[in-house]
Amino acid sequence: MKKAYRIKKDKDFQAVFKKGKSYANRQFVVYVLKKENQHHFRIGLSVSKKLGNAVKRNEIKRYIRQTFLELEKNLSCENDYVIIARKPAAEMSFYEVKKSLIHVCKIAKILKNDKK
Repeated sequence: MKKAYRIKKDKDFQAVFKKGKSYANRQFVVYVLKKENQHHFRIGLSVSKKLGNAVKRNEIKRYIRQTFLELEKNLSCENDYVIIARKPAAEMSFYEVKKSLIHVCKIAKILKNDKK
């Protein structure tokens, strides 16, 4: 994922947490913050050490990034997203992660069209 598509600074994470809205299911919490005059969405990931070792945490982050890349055309480009993985995400395959994230996105009404 390109650097321009990532949220890295703590200040940006805190802004999304404080001003954004949260939506959740059992596996993920998604915070959404609308930002005007932004040409593409940005994504921040949070995976706790409680979910497993570094290999497992990085695998979960790869799955989330890949899902958002596949949904890129259906996502609103003026938003910042912070995704927090919960415990059940550690035992999920890529397709289960994708299905769960699409479910949360539908709850949040951030998908432009619900064809996927």
